Amino acid sequence: MSDDRESILSRVRGALAPLHERAPLPDYDSELAVMRKLIAGRDLAELFAERIKRVNGLAVTNAADLVAYLRKGGWLHGYCDPVLWPKLQPAFGPDFTVETTFDRKRVDDYAFGITRAAGAIAESGTIVLNDALTSSRLGALAPWVHVAVIERALIHPDLPTAVAALGTDPNVIWVTGPSRTADVEGILIEGVHGPGQQVALVV
Repeated sequence: MSDDRESILSRVRGALAPLHERAPLPDYDSELAVMRKLIAGRDLAELFAERIKRVNGLAVTNAADLVAYLRKGGWLHGYCDPVLWPKLQPAFGPDFTVETTFDRKRVDDYAFGITRAAGAIAESGTIVLNDALTSSRLGALAPWVHVAVIERALIHPDLPTAVAALGTDPNVIWVTGPSRTADVEGILIEGVHGPGQQVALVV
């Protein structure tokens, strides 16, 4: 019996172990995946803000607007990446309670999570998260509101450019608007498997 158990656990560990080599990217015609007319001559931050709005997300460019949005929604308790908090803290009032350590035992207590993004894609309004910069994966995925702080210089015009900039991080998450799912009748529901509100703070 114990041999069977160990055999099963060994196979699980093997399946979960990091890959020795990253799988090669598929070969594709990058020109087919780009809307050149949409991007041409556009400020990437402005285009990103327009496109994330189309997928029910929101882009803001300063901490005061972010705090006003959270306060209006009644989302007053949350998590913030400890690297970001010293710069954001002055904008938050005493009505907020913000923690810089995400307590997994109280996962339902957090109304919002603020984490850093590895980049964004202007043409699709997509946010790129990775393990290297995301201080807490649960902090990004569990709260009802996720705020991704994105440096303006890391907004890529299109998908092929973003793929080329992926780097070596083994885990990358592409977020295009709030989490959503649909049943067999085609009724779209947001926030079932992740945040119901996706906000980008472009700095």
